[in-house]
Amino acid sequence: MTPPWLDALVRALPDVRGEQLSRFLPPPTGGRHSAVLVLFGEGPSGPDVLLIERAHTMRSHAGQPAFPGGALDPEDGDPEGEGPVNAALREAREEVGLDASSVEVLGRLPALFLPPSGFVVHPVVGWWRDPHDVHVVDEAEVAAVARAPIAELVDPANRLRVRHPSGWVGPAFEVGDLLVWGFTAGLLDKLLALGGWELPWDTSRSQVLDPETTALAMRGATFPAGLPGPPPP
Repeated sequence: MTPPWLDALVRALPDVRGEQLSRFLPPPTGGRHSAVLVLFGEGPSGPDVLLIERAHTMRSHAGQPAFPGGALDPEDGDPEGEGPVNAALREAREEVGLDASSVEVLGRLPALFLPPSGFVVHPVVGWWRDPHDVHVVDEAEVAAVARAPIAELVDPANRLRVRHPSGWVGPAFEVGDLLVWGFTAGLLDKLLALGGWELPWDTSRSQVLDPETTALAMRGATFPAGLPGPPPP
């Protein structure tokens, strides 16, 4: 059974539309299917969400905070079936040692698109009913693992907007030593609102992404024809 603090999000999941989450939706054809696990749990500092920092040597989205996840493998199954759930749990096991039996899948969000890498991302939302220690398993993919308390994410002092040199502006969170931005921050921003946890914050607070962060995130990026400029990494 999920805790009461997840009730609003669980109720909202079945009716969420892709346009509510991002302006970048999957193209009619093409794109490589992937899945991420948005895992909520009860941590040492209260309700939290599991995040990783991607290794700085990755071919795409290097160095960025992210949800555990990765590309669907053939054995995971069809993207329209159980493939995303299987892939999200498998990738979390391979990246941070997550025991899939400790997770209750609450639902799936509409697929979204990451134009820089061409991934069609299927977010899988879960409740970590039996939390256990997690750690970096594959150093080639993960630099660090963090449980980000929701109280810190919604704290107005930790919220800001970041500006990419391309002109793109999006939400961000300062949590511990992590600056969470890009796709992950955008999805967190929407989920915090859907869960009823968001607090008013100063949306005029902003900063420009530093050149090192930008260069890492844009490594290997490609932009399909017809898209309006570089979108969030």
